[in-house]
Amino acid sequence: MNERVIALEEINPTDFFGAQNSTIEQLKKYFPKIKIVARGSQLKIYGAADLLDEFEIRVERLIKYYNRYNKLDENSIEQILTSTGNEEKSSASKNIKDVLVHGVNGKLIKPLTSNQRKMVTLMGKNDMLFAVGPAGTGKTYTAVALAVKALKEKEVRKIILTRPAVESGENLGFLPGDLKEKLDPYMQPLYDALRDMIPHERLESHIEKGIIQIAPLAFMRGRTLDNAFVILDEAQNTTHNQMKMFLTRMGKSAKFIITGDPGQIDLPRKQVSGLKESLLVLKDVEGIAQVYLDDKDVVRHKLVKRILSAYKSIETE
Repeated sequence: MNERVIALEEINPTDFFGAQNSTIEQLKKYFPKIKIVARGSQLKIYGAADLLDEFEIRVERLIKYYNRYNKLDENSIEQILTSTGNEEKSSASKNIKDVLVHGVNGKLIKPLTSNQRKMVTLMGKNDMLFAVGPAGTGKTYTAVALAVKALKEKEVRKIILTRPAVESGENLGFLPGDLKEKLDPYMQPLYDALRDMIPHERLESHIEKGIIQIAPLAFMRGRTLDNAFVILDEAQNTTHNQMKMFLTRMGKSAKFIITGDPGQIDLPRKQVSGLKESLLVLKDVEGIAQVYLDDKDVVRHKLVKRILSAYKSIETE
């Protein structure tokens, strides 16, 4: 009797094997002549060589499906175990319109407004995009989804997410903890978006391996960012020198998205925002696009849209 081991890398075995090992039970139903033993993140299989070959092909398809959609259910497992493979591709193609990423637990992540869709379109035609607008318009979330999509489709080798560590007048030196503990609150919105789109085990693995990097803007100095999808968030809080430094980090086969809200600048009063300046300086540069989101793009609580409208009325008086 032949023995083989199939390792589940960067996959939560509980999710993949299913409640009460339901996935294993379905595999046993379709491969009754193979002995299947699930141990930790491994499948040990015993049987004739030709049956093990076919079993491995089917499990590889299950793994690919799980990695794409972040879930497995009884119907999808049955389809994969009984199909030639072409049916899966046909079925998947019907469900990918507008979807950027199949997030955790099968959540469909796609642009929800016209300007978010414009972000997707412009990013497909340009290597650098400025996405500007008020809080709650989904600019950062859409940018992260585009980055995760590019990584999944192997268009880039890594994702780099960065923000200037300046916010609401706070000074890092006065915050408690070591450097990571001081910086994590500034990076939290980026972590939150990633957790929606990438299962925990795979996200932790990507961060540990450097495939996904989250760091303050100061850490970008001196680097050349090749084969990477790079997002600069909260760019309104960059200075002239910081913005110029960041934009010139762009390496080969890189994609850059710069997001920010010119209405929420936390720099000292006389300090010019690097975002505002770059929007003017780079507006006619080929390969760089700009999209402006507004209160019609707000996808948070309905009150956020009303709040923005109320403030706009007094700021234009």
